[in-house]
Amino acid sequence: MNITQEKIDNLNAVVKINIDPADYQGRVDKAIKDHAKKANMPGFRPGMVPPAHIKRMYGKSILVDEVNNLLSDTLNNYITEQKLEVLGQPLPKVDDTQQYNWDFADKFEFNYEIGLAPEFALDFSSKDKLTQYVIKIDDETLAERVKNIRRSYGKMTNPDVSAEDDVLYAQLTQLSPDGSVFDDGISNTTSVRLEQIQDADIKKSLIGLKKDDDVTLDIQKAYNNDTPKVAAILGIDEAEAADLKSNFKLTVKNVNRLEESDLNQEFFDKLFGEGVVTDEAGFKAKITEELESMMSQDAERKLQNDIYNYSVDKVKFDLPDDFLKRWLKVTNEKLTDEELEGGYNDFAQNLKWTLIENKIIKDNNIEIKYEEVFAAAKQSLDQQFRMYSPTPIADEQLSQYAVQYLQNKENANKVFDEVKALKTLDYIKSVITLDKKDIFYNDFKALAK
Repeated sequence: MNITQEKIDNLNAVVKINIDPADYQGRVDKAIKDHAKKANMPGFRPGMVPPAHIKRMYGKSILVDEVNNLLSDTLNNYITEQKLEVLGQPLPKVDDTQQYNWDFADKFEFNYEIGLAPEFALDFSSKDKLTQYVIKIDDETLAERVKNIRRSYGKMTNPDVSAEDDVLYAQLTQLSPDGSVFDDGISNTTSVRLEQIQDADIKKSLIGLKKDDDVTLDIQKAYNNDTPKVAAILGIDEAEAADLKSNFKLTVKNVNRLEESDLNQEFFDKLFGEGVVTDEAGFKAKITEELESMMSQDAERKLQNDIYNYSVDKVKFDLPDDFLKRWLKVTNEKLTDEELEGGYNDFAQNLKWTLIENKIIKDNNIEIKYEEVFAAAKQSLDQQFRMYSPTPIADEQLSQYAVQYLQNKENANKVFDEVKALKTLDYIKSVITLDKKDIFYNDFKALAK
């Protein structure tokens, strides 16, 4: 067997593999004998089929399989031995001029295109600067949060006249263009939350209504053409909602109002435990603390995203783009040329980041231990469980779930990659300069869009 590599350029090469009969004959003979031992054929006792008979009937298919297996093993071993850092997977070059008889005497020649990872240097230092935002809670955000919490612990009342934040329990009836009721049209009884109405004039028209009052509602305008919202309000599917042009008659059946809970000791104790908070100032300070703790996660996500973008822009190197595009087409048969061109830049950016990650991990001897992957899996599962129940799961049971979760190879690789990314980001954060900057939450939301 002879293996050679022809360098096309720094990012592309062709590996040529020449195979003689002596290279594959032993594997083929063994495969035929193994097949004979397992064969169950008419006229022969199980396991007693002569190998010559198997060779006559299935020899060519066995030969093809064994040559393919030999090729795969040989190519993988060559890449490992030569320490080639390949991108994607080797692609066989089709040569229509070569014809093989597959008669156990052929010499084979196979060529594989490979894409090579680029060589590049990293030069992160304190001269590289990024902003690390520290989110502060503005009065508007705090007031909205306080209002929502007070309403969560408040009581429902039924006032005579609707106000700005009320909920109208109403009948919605589809109207014809002339304003009459549409025969066999859409009709649904539902709750209309006035705070969700997007159009100011329509919202104003719904304030001051009493039971049995009627108003005409342009539902698409009311919800700013939010198809899922319109579909949910009318009880129809989204396809029908998207094409809907009709106005609706809204008939008030009841006005519901959620009164805010009083700011008293009973309320404070329900929220934070007995005696932890004793007055309104302490209540607002506690809510501010909790909000800023939650918002710190948003700030960290933005910082991570900024580091990602900064890194892939700063570290300059080329990729074997033509090869990678061919590889993506081969491995994704349904991928259209338009989809490939539209999504390739994101793919290339993610690949660049992966190469930067790998180099940082390697150059700095950063270890990723099982204990870290296990802890990350536990944390992720704990967050998922808390979405459905505020009561935390016992640590021992959570550990059992984490063990089961990581037994799935795909899950384990996913968590490993997450830990790897966090370690890479932590390294970059330790090297560059992070300028901390206070910012109000509403300003941060506008910045993060």
